[in-house]
Formats: sequence, C-alpha cells, structure tokens
Amino acid sequence: MAEGNMTLVTEFLLTGLTDRPGLQVPLFLVFLVIYLITMVGNLGLIALIWKDPHLHTPMYLFLSSFALADACTSSSVTPKMLINFLSKNHKISLAECLTQFYCFGSSATTECFLLSVMAYDRYVAICNPLLYPVMMSNSLCTQFIGASYFVGFLHLAIHVGLFVRLTFCKSNIIHYFYCEIS
Repeated sequence: MAEGNMTLVTEFLLTGLTDRPGLQVPLFLVFLVIYLITMVGNLGLIALIWKDPHLHTPMYLFLSSFALADACTSSSVTPKMLINFLSKNHKISLAECLTQFYCFGSSATTECFLLSVMAYDRYVAICNPLLYPVMMSNSLCTQFIGASYFVGFLHLAIHVGLFVRLTFCKSNIIHYFYCEIS
C-alpha cells in the first residue's frame, strides 16, 4: 500500500455532549457536583477504612482499592469534560488522547478485576466460613489487589501500544466527550 499524499492527524476535536451554548453552564454545574460527590465519597471511604484498624479486613481492603480505582476512572475523563463545557477550544492532542484512554481504560479494567476478587472473597466467606481467616489472609488480599492493578495496567498498555502504531488520516472529530477506542 503506497502512502501517497496523506495528512497525519496529531490532534482531535471532542464534540462533547451538546453544542448548544445555553446548556453548557448547567451541564458543567451538574457534572461538577456529581464529580465532587464521587471524589469526596471515594476518598472519604479510603480515609475511613485506613483510619480505623477494625476495618483492616479483606472485604474493606478490597473496597478501598475499588474506591481508588473508581476515583482514578472518574478523574481521567471528567476534568477535561468540565474544561470543554466552558471553553471554545475542544481540541485534544494525540498524546493527551492516548493518555486519557490509557488512564480510563486501565482503571476501569482494574475495577473489573477487583470485582472478581471481591466476588471470590465473598464466595469463600459464605461457603467456607470457618476457613475464611486462613484462606483470605491480608497478605493474599494484598497480592490479589496488586495483581488486579498490574493486570489492569498491563492490559491497556498492550492496547495503547498497538494503538500508537496506527496512523490517523481521516476525520479528527470524536463525537463524544472523551477519547475511546472507537
């Protein structure tokens, strides 16, 4: 395939949720409030779990790790969306787009693996209640959490690594409020 006269795309245009100027500020306020509530809830949950030694059990360790992954997922997309509500310039560079895609995808993938580990934890607690303290030690929980984050970040590193090899030569308009695989 010959690479003739081709313009390479280095930045994209995020169209957002709406192009109606009258809705920009109300949507900004709604999503800002939702984002702040999400962050306060997740970070507050993490602080409470780490502050109280009675909550240093496997279930709460998984819950605090899940809250951290959820905070990362929210923080990878929402700030840029909020900025775009109030600005005229909705451009995002290729590097920013790939970074946003990686951060969002890796934390969302981590959430999926953490949910699986949490389900296993509850399975052990219900089906083997007498063996639960032996089977689900804090060190095993830490290993599960570490593996969930490692696999989540590795999974998206592979996607982004393959994604970077592509050339974008058609439309640079993304009909959404964040960079996604499609």
